[in-house]
Amino acid sequence: MKLPIINIQIRYEQDIVYVRQRARLIAEMLGFSRTDQIRISTAVSEIARNTYQYGGGGRAEFVVQGDNLPQIFAIFFRDQGPGIADAEKILQGNFSSRTGLKCGLVGARQLMDYFHLETGSGKGTSVFLGKTIPFDKGLITSRLILQLIDALEQSAKQEPLEEIRLQNQELMQALTELRKKQEDLARINTELEDTNRGVVALYHELDEKAAQLTQANNLRASFLSHMSHEFRTPLNSIVTLSAILLNKMDGDLTLEQEKQVNFIHKAADELSGMVSDLLDLAKIDAGKLTLERKEVSIVNLFSSLRGMFKPMLDGKTLGLFFAEPEGLPLLYTDEGKLAQILRNFISNALKFTEAGEIRVSARLSKSKRSVIFAVADTGIGIAEEDQSRIFDPYTQLDNAPKTAFRGTGLGLSICKKLGNLLGGTVSVKSSLGKGSTFYAFIPVRSPDSARTPLVPAENLNFTRPYPVLVIDPDQATHALYNEYLGHTDYYMMSARSIKAGREFLMQIKPLAIILDVLFPEEDSWSFLLELKTDPATRHIPVIIASMLPEQNRALSLDMEDYCSKPLSRQWLLNKLRTLRQRVPVKTILIVDDQEVDRYILKGLLADEKYRILETASGLEALQLAEARQPDVIFMDLIRSEICGLEVLHKLKENAATRHIPVIINTSKILDPAERQALNAKVVAILSKNTDSGAILIKNIQATLEKAMQALDKR
Repeated sequence: MKLPIINIQIRYEQDIVYVRQRARLIAEMLGFSRTDQIRISTAVSEIARNTYQYGGGGRAEFVVQGDNLPQIFAIFFRDQGPGIADAEKILQGNFSSRTGLKCGLVGARQLMDYFHLETGSGKGTSVFLGKTIPFDKGLITSRLILQLIDALEQSAKQEPLEEIRLQNQELMQALTELRKKQEDLARINTELEDTNRGVVALYHELDEKAAQLTQANNLRASFLSHMSHEFRTPLNSIVTLSAILLNKMDGDLTLEQEKQVNFIHKAADELSGMVSDLLDLAKIDAGKLTLERKEVSIVNLFSSLRGMFKPMLDGKTLGLFFAEPEGLPLLYTDEGKLAQILRNFISNALKFTEAGEIRVSARLSKSKRSVIFAVADTGIGIAEEDQSRIFDPYTQLDNAPKTAFRGTGLGLSICKKLGNLLGGTVSVKSSLGKGSTFYAFIPVRSPDSARTPLVPAENLNFTRPYPVLVIDPDQATHALYNEYLGHTDYYMMSARSIKAGREFLMQIKPLAIILDVLFPEEDSWSFLLELKTDPATRHIPVIIASMLPEQNRALSLDMEDYCSKPLSRQWLLNKLRTLRQRVPVKTILIVDDQEVDRYILKGLLADEKYRILETASGLEALQLAEARQPDVIFMDLIRSEICGLEVLHKLKENAATRHIPVIINTSKILDPAERQALNAKVVAILSKNTDSGAILIKNIQATLEKAMQALDKR
């Protein structure tokens, strides 16, 4: 429903002032606030000026639209002028005019709730402005409109100078409010500066406290380490001497003497365990505990633990069962530290389980990146409120059996720290009276320390595009392959052991692996099986180069090829050239709202090595980037439903797309600040304004190569 209020013809300049007056009066009668009255009258004045100045005159119609709440106060402007040629640029803020055209349309759109523009060459211009009428005014009916029209007719038409005076008052009021806001901002800035100074002083104090705490912790760790070593020597002597007496190596003991020596031996043994715990904790806290990673068989680990704990079950109505590991890979971790965690879990289960059973098991996690070890018992259990603190140092629970050995309360704390060192975690699930299950989540490949690089920097060279990993114990062979690959597109990564080869593979995916199966102390065939079963490496071609006649065995493991040493240079280069041709086609996503620009860029990228995806939409670009995972994105600073800078921000904010190299290809003239902000997030910035097509092609090819190298470094 449309309820007309007034229709004004705009033929003369003074009509602009009259339209502004009517707009302000109607807005006041419709219940708009003083601020909204100013906004409405200012927007109406600007569009009326455009109608008179550029359209040669026209009409302004004031109406109320809507049968139900909310209703809209609407103003329609129509002229029969030449139309606006650059309307889209004007509304996007990319048009500059000394006549005020930009201010009129853009300013009116910002001041009103609703704005719509229709224009065309020779068809004139129509502008719709709308503002939601306040709810407290109630529903505007035709009866109220008649009353409003009567009030307008009774109000005397103001002189232009009077309206200008009112407009100046409104401007002065706006300036006063702006000055007040500036004063408030200055006051807030002063308060922030004072707060910042306080925060800086607090941080300085916290740094001093942290340094003191670090020093105290280091002294504590050093003291524990020193005293533990000092205690261990006499304790070992007591344990050894008491064992000699118990074994009756120097003659028989009386029953009473044997009982006393047994007490001594047991107490010294328990005290030795406490000292060992203290020493381990001190080493971990001081960062001096080193990990010795190697391949670990879970089957062998369980077998060792089974043999170790079997004597402890004699005379007990308690069963210790180890589930047979099935389908589990070899672990690359510190076997001693992992065994220490499981030993501690099993020892605790034995202490707090009088009868029933203890089950030890291992299974692969859903991600297949970790093995989950579990030690479940039917013992006394742990209260829910205590489960969060049992891994804290020196913690002992009050509900432990009084006959049980209480220890130092360090065992589970050490398990937690060792689990973290191995790159995993430990946890517990328990109920009082129903038993407990302790878990250790251990990565299949324990990460090396971040403080030391896995591969020496001199072995990584990204100036040539195709890395080849050579794993061979013979230094002369490495020198030969290095000579073969010199002055080619390939560069050699040299590993003298399988362990070093694994470390390379954790950092970079090579074009191929050249492997000798003759390693004196390492199992190369297990390594080959590991390569072909690991999703991260199974697609890497492996060339066996050895003096052993193992061709059939190598090919049965799906190796790329087998060749007897020494390889010829031509055979190797031909093989690598064949592998290069299998390199997957790179996918490029072009994001540009101009179809012609997308077409030009597709032509410049016309190459069988590239698969082209394109879109004009920023939102669709975000969806395509996440779903299709392109290798490189060419992007204009588009101005569709979402601006290019926001698209770039969302790409880098999303974990699934932040790694994709982005190249900006735009016609916009960037100022230094914009260019600096973009450089932090993109590989390069290209300009569409390059006059020479040859230069543009050269720039695109060079930038694309740079992006691909950045991609290969991941």
